[in-house]
Amino acid sequence: MKTWVIPDVHGCIKTLRYLVETMIMPVRGDSLILLGDIIDRGPDSKGVIDYVMSLPKKGIRVTALCGNHEEAMIKAFDDVLKGGVMQKFGFQPKSVKEWRAFGGDATIQSFGVQDVSDIPIEYINWLRERPLYVKHPKFLIVHAGFNFKKDDIFSDTHSMKWIRDYDIDPKKLDGRRIIHGHVPVTLDFIFMIYKSKTYHFIDLDNGVYMPGRPGYGNLLALELNSMELLVQPNLDMEAEPELHKF
Repeated sequence: MKTWVIPDVHGCIKTLRYLVETMIMPVRGDSLILLGDIIDRGPDSKGVIDYVMSLPKKGIRVTALCGNHEEAMIKAFDDVLKGGVMQKFGFQPKSVKEWRAFGGDATIQSFGVQDVSDIPIEYINWLRERPLYVKHPKFLIVHAGFNFKKDDIFSDTHSMKWIRDYDIDPKKLDGRRIIHGHVPVTLDFIFMIYKSKTYHFIDLDNGVYMPGRPGYGNLLALELNSMELLVQPNLDMEAEPELHKF
């Protein structure tokens, strides 16, 4: 059986479906691990969640991790409900403004609603249940990374979703490499680190939501047994036209 890791999808359902159904072509018993941030920025976060939720019914094992965008959406939802009557006066918690500003508006639109509190609770509850990491015999799979200043790197749940810069202590990896997303890097950089045995990490996030940026704009999939790496260009979002200065 094969195990594929897919980084940040960011609402790009067409790209994800093509990657899974045309390139990966999983069979019953295969596993897909999504690195979190399946929502926001792209055009159809609801469609991505629906699709990911449907795969186990086809016999595909799916583990979708929690990323910082999922956490931000859940906090926005909870804070709106805590606000209660204040919502009637146009009050928006800071968490809602922040989430909407970094991609949440696109998620709200994909649900066809006006506010995060209008998103059906079953979606919020599903997001709450997402695990933070997966231990594989050869890899530690997480959305962002770990805080190696801690004796127990699994105790810092915030870092697993949000950390960007950290120094890896190989002694705390128990012989494993980290696979993560969260920070978009160029395709050339991904090819370099994934082939190298000197790096203790593999960053798979190529910024699928940035198709107009050179070196970015693809959704990847890495098979953990064969180390086959697939690259699918974005099918959901057109590159913004280049602006020329005269």
